[in-house]
Amino acid sequence: MSDKTTSYPKEKIKILLLENISETAIANIHQHGYASIKKVAGALDEEALIKELKDVHLLGIRSKTRVTRKVLENAPKLQAIGAFCIGVNQIDLTAATQQGVSVFNAPYSNTRSVAELVIGAAIMLIRRIPDKNNAAHAGIWQKDATGSFELRGKTIGLVGYGNIGSQVSVLAEAMGLKVIFYDVLTKLPLGNAVACKSLKEVVSKADIVSLHVPETNSTKNLISKQVIKQMKKGSILINYARGEVVDLDALAAALKAGDLSGAAIDVFPVEPEKNGEQFASPLQGLSNVLLTPHIGGSTLEAQENIGVDVSAKLLGYLEKGITYGSHTVPALSLPMLEGAHRILHIHKNVPGVLSEINTALSKAHINILGQYLSTNEHIGYVVLDVDKKLSKQAFSLLKEVKHTIRARMLY
Repeated sequence: MSDKTTSYPKEKIKILLLENISETAIANIHQHGYASIKKVAGALDEEALIKELKDVHLLGIRSKTRVTRKVLENAPKLQAIGAFCIGVNQIDLTAATQQGVSVFNAPYSNTRSVAELVIGAAIMLIRRIPDKNNAAHAGIWQKDATGSFELRGKTIGLVGYGNIGSQVSVLAEAMGLKVIFYDVLTKLPLGNAVACKSLKEVVSKADIVSLHVPETNSTKNLISKQVIKQMKKGSILINYARGEVVDLDALAAALKAGDLSGAAIDVFPVEPEKNGEQFASPLQGLSNVLLTPHIGGSTLEAQENIGVDVSAKLLGYLEKGITYGSHTVPALSLPMLEGAHRILHIHKNVPGVLSEINTALSKAHINILGQYLSTNEHIGYVVLDVDKKLSKQAFSLLKEVKHTIRARMLY
């Protein structure tokens, strides 16, 4: 079977990559024959992004760039967005769905990096290394065991037991920790981990509390002043999840009062857009506190894995119409057919569209060699393989079907 290529010349496909996306991703895109790639070091604000996206087909971002409804409505050629990170909350998914723009991310690629750092932070805090480090830098010799403990035999409480939380669970148990966890969904415990029935149960029993939840309306200020009061006296809080999850003022007050003995915070409600910009937090200057600039998943291995994963998804969609892993376009992955041209059709999910597609092609005596449909709440995604000789006519007819959002001749 001969290789298929996109009907649109590869040299005319424009790709915009922001926020220092891994060279691994760029190399993968180049290897597939795409040369029109523009790289921007940092994030762009809304107006600048709209200007840059005028003729762009693929957009790659990380966590800082906000892709709003206004941005999407002013990007007529945009086919897909690759979020080279774990989350996609920086993208207006509803607007992307309505515009028929496929959104991909890498939900598993930096799991190990974050999990290792959580364990590392737990060791540093339970041994009070930040205090001893600061004293040594100030020329003070502070060799004593007061307030320093081993991890072994302690209890770590995981709030959220998804990809990262469960990985922390495995590493923590290997270190000799007892593991308890709470998740809003029923999760199968790994190893000897024990599920708790409530957030209160976890925070009241754990010597170390580590957060692994997404940013949603229900998780905003999840660790509130009230919840912090329920935490075990002298316990430690670690947040490598999302900045809005913890009430930092309440946490600072608890640390100052000695109710908690330490904290490691990597994510914040407001974060600078670029390196070198001013950063402020109520936790600055407090004893036994580790503050890091959102680097939980920032390892070379993680960035390479993310680069490979997301670039492969973008290229799979652009060249084959594959949408597995998309947050906006229904999932389809299908084989190629010899002797056929492939057309992608995204439409509003209302009754009668598929029937209209089939009727229009039937009336024109166009033979459908393969047809695949998947829908979500808002849109339908149809992939059609049609006779090569009639594909241009079929494409013209499909663009005129009522409720069409976008149609693309793939090859």
